[in-house]
Amino acid sequence: MDTDKLIETGRDIVLTYGPKLIAAILVLIIGLMVVRMLTSGAVKIMQKRDLEPSLQGFLKSIINIALKVMLVITVLSMIGIEMTSFIAILGAAGLAIGMALSGTLQNFAGGVMLLIFKPFKVGDYIEAQGHSGSVHEIQIFNTILKSPDNKTIIIPNGGLSTGSMVNYSTEDRRRVDITFGIGYGDDVDKAKSVIQNICDADDRILKDPALFIAVSALADSSVNLAVRAWVDAKDYWPVHFRLQEEVYKVFDQEGLNIPYPQMDLHLHQKEQ
Repeated sequence: MDTDKLIETGRDIVLTYGPKLIAAILVLIIGLMVVRMLTSGAVKIMQKRDLEPSLQGFLKSIINIALKVMLVITVLSMIGIEMTSFIAILGAAGLAIGMALSGTLQNFAGGVMLLIFKPFKVGDYIEAQGHSGSVHEIQIFNTILKSPDNKTIIIPNGGLSTGSMVNYSTEDRRRVDITFGIGYGDDVDKAKSVIQNICDADDRILKDPALFIAVSALADSSVNLAVRAWVDAKDYWPVHFRLQEEVYKVFDQEGLNIPYPQMDLHLHQKEQ
């Protein structure tokens, strides 16, 4: 009798759970194929949008894991395993982890936004979060800059993605803005002509837009001349430094004074 009951019980289990198990296995096999297809499709879309390779690999892993977790939950539910409590525990654990890692998740989200929208790329010279330098590497959580004096600057992507930023490498051309001062009584037209000749002799200064030279201010100790010259972005600093050096030399040769701040003191002797 015990054997008969055992056989009958086994038959009932097979008849009850056998079709569900077979269906669950089929769903698992087909589901894994669908997950593979969806992951490959997502990768192709990311490649067409020219996303960063590091972001492609990370998003591919996230998509693959999320789809497989959903598939496993579906398969277990088909067998008859109650998943409500498991999902609730998983959700609570995810919430707790999210709150504990809120800053890290903010940096992660910022990194994803930077890699998708690309406000800058590796090699660009930017100024952000109180720092400036050339972009050396864009990571998921941080962006690494190299300063002109070769210091490594690590900026979290959270603040970088939401704060203001200046990208000096976006445009092919930049304008060199320099102010030169001459003394009161010096010939303004002569000073402008000297600056014009210096700029005309430099082939790196573009003819279009045209060079701009004008009196910008009557300061306390000098008459200030504003000079605005357009150059290719790569020539900005070489032209900036050369103009100042050449103007200083030629002004001295031409008898034009570059004044410096000074103060007149008047001493009054008190009568005894």
